[in-house]
Amino acid sequence: MTFHATVRHAAMTMLLSATAMTANAQLTPDREYYGINRPIPMRVAAPSDTEGPVSIHLLSPGAHGSADATIVAQQEVEVGGVDLAGLFPILWTSENPKTLYAQLVVNHEGVGPAVVLQPLLTPIKARAVERSVQFAPNQNRLYSGLRAYVDQHIVFSTTEGEIEVALRPDQAPNTAYSIRSLVDGGYYTDIIVHRVVPMTNGNPFVIQFGDPTGTGGGGPGYFTDLEQSSLAHDFGVMSMARTSDPDSNGSQVFICLSRAGTAFLDVNYVSFGQTVRGADAIMRIEQTPLQGPNSQKPMNPPVIESAKLVPAPPYGTGPKPVTRPPASDGSR
Repeated sequence: MTFHATVRHAAMTMLLSATAMTANAQLTPDREYYGINRPIPMRVAAPSDTEGPVSIHLLSPGAHGSADATIVAQQEVEVGGVDLAGLFPILWTSENPKTLYAQLVVNHEGVGPAVVLQPLLTPIKARAVERSVQFAPNQNRLYSGLRAYVDQHIVFSTTEGEIEVALRPDQAPNTAYSIRSLVDGGYYTDIIVHRVVPMTNGNPFVIQFGDPTGTGGGGPGYFTDLEQSSLAHDFGVMSMARTSDPDSNGSQVFICLSRAGTAFLDVNYVSFGQTVRGADAIMRIEQTPLQGPNSQKPMNPPVIESAKLVPAPPYGTGPKPVTRPPASDGSR
């Protein structure tokens, strides 16, 4: 073996070793629900030959999610069982509980998906007011405990390519969790994109799917409440379709095609995810021929063939949300 071949072999061995360590390192909740003021048992897994400190970082998402997250607290831990409540008393004592992420950090690098820590809070109800919605004042919200689960992305496999969506439970926790459950149960299998609106008021609007009947009226047999998401509707943002009733969110979702065309949806609809891969697939669906000049029904509808949950990257290290590709004529 030549010198250069030896160096390449050594580098590859180190890379494979690091990859194996990352794959085997994980923070995992013992269960999904934890009642208020009780222990929060979790398991820390890492190879026995791990070098450097092992710690858990408690992260608070910023306005842009993981891109500007801050460390609320951090603690070094041993491999094996840990009590997150004992490590971070703030989880039960915070006067304003919000969705946080617990990220395992090995040798100063985040490894494995983070654990989402969603506070179980009394919902804030919304009501329709003319063409908008209003939320009741944030009063007397009872904090019952935490929902804890490993962070995952959704990959929609469509006839136009894959679309990967990073969920934002920090913005719409119950909506994100409901969609996760539908995906995990195989709901989004062989469902057409029944609505395509490439342009409204001179700006690209939305593509919509999630109804097994393909009529625009079907759903999963239940509704979820409107949540106060401040995630701006923009290209690639996924949001819930609904009727005039703010609390009629089910399984139908839409993907925004431009900020200019969807900004008026902010707050009035629940935005809960951002596309991080698949802008080209979205654009191909947008360009689907329609049944007529004033129709929103595709002539040959694209199909959501399946959807699956995949491990999210360590919090703060994943791909950025996609942006709308510039059109050849310069328009957006």
